[in-house]
Amino acid sequence: MALSSSSVQCAHDPEASPRGGIIRRVPLGLYISVPFCRTKCSYCNFASDVFSKAVFDRYLDRVCADIQNAERIAQEVGGHFEKEVDSIYFGGGTPTTLDPAQLERLFEGVRTQFSPQPDAEITVECAPGTLTPLVLDTLLRCGVNRVSLGVQSFVDQEAAAVGRLHKHATLIDDIARLRTAGITNLNIDLIAGLPHQTAESWHRSLAEATDTGVPHVSVYMLEVDDDSRLGRELIAGGTRYHAHFVPDDQAVADFYLEACETLDSAGILQYEISNFARAGFESRHNLKYWTRQPYFGFGVDAHSMLRSEAVEAVRFSTSDSLDKYVAGCPLQQTIISRTAALEENFFLGLRLNRGVALPRIAAEFGPDSVRNLDPVITELAADGLLERQSDAIRLTSRGRLFSNDVFERFLAPADVPSEF
Repeated sequence: MALSSSSVQCAHDPEASPRGGIIRRVPLGLYISVPFCRTKCSYCNFASDVFSKAVFDRYLDRVCADIQNAERIAQEVGGHFEKEVDSIYFGGGTPTTLDPAQLERLFEGVRTQFSPQPDAEITVECAPGTLTPLVLDTLLRCGVNRVSLGVQSFVDQEAAAVGRLHKHATLIDDIARLRTAGITNLNIDLIAGLPHQTAESWHRSLAEATDTGVPHVSVYMLEVDDDSRLGRELIAGGTRYHAHFVPDDQAVADFYLEACETLDSAGILQYEISNFARAGFESRHNLKYWTRQPYFGFGVDAHSMLRSEAVEAVRFSTSDSLDKYVAGCPLQQTIISRTAALEENFFLGLRLNRGVALPRIAAEFGPDSVRNLDPVITELAADGLLERQSDAIRLTSRGRLFSNDVFERFLAPADVPSEF
């Protein structure tokens, strides 16, 4: 979902907090997790899988109950609850694996408990080939105005190698039908580093993405970790899941840099490490994450961040196990201290191309918060990972490739007190 940077900053009546600060009433972003898929892609490290449809209604019972109890949940974790919302994001998984009645049930649950703004951005993630006429009609009836398509590759061989079920023709047809229905705010996901991907095939996928005319593209570099079947096979040096046809790290980095150049030249400008958009089509929902605006998540492995009158903020999440979630597993909760809030401002803010405005940090956390980081900023700039423009710092192109290394430099050592 896409919220403009100006709407992220909108506020209503301020409320005094016991800490002497101000909590501004900012509309929430809502995330609804639907962890069901037709097939489990080999690269996927999310809490989603193929489940029997008999599980769907039990899962929806729990999600709808949590939505109904959202205000009580917020109070129990010490977070500030807000009914007004300006972004709603249905992710997963593949929400469009639900039948129309189940989708409508989720939307009704949200509207019973929350008050979406008239221009709220409402996004649903879809796998190409799951947009039946009935599902598309349901999305329209429920007010969906943005769709994110899990394309990953426009090359059928590459898509099939990782378990995607769609063909190129299906994808093109889905885009056309969405536009005919009036949903033109579309995102396409692409992955750099899939098995069998070459410089030529990656160039083709980028060209196809720009030719579709979609206003938003997300580009992710293949993650190699033990949370996915393909990742585990790569770590083990095996050949299952076409692991021996995965491009090397340098090729993946080159693919990413080509994506930045190609999309930029097509007017789809990079605004975050993995995200590119035409003017006015930046993802509102994801901007909430990167600018530390409040959001509330429901379902398996759903994460939330709420402002608090007692501390800087509170973060909490549900279990990443469907069985444990449905059984009522307790939330995992983290209190965000002042030190942690400062760190988040840097490692989340630096994800954005506009970077971090140092005067804003100094105004919120005190001049020493910036002065103490001057040596780190200077060293990262000398290494070509950061650049300083006026009073802002931002990642360089090279810095985006090594962003995790940069972010670590803004974390306080473990032996430093958590408050300053």
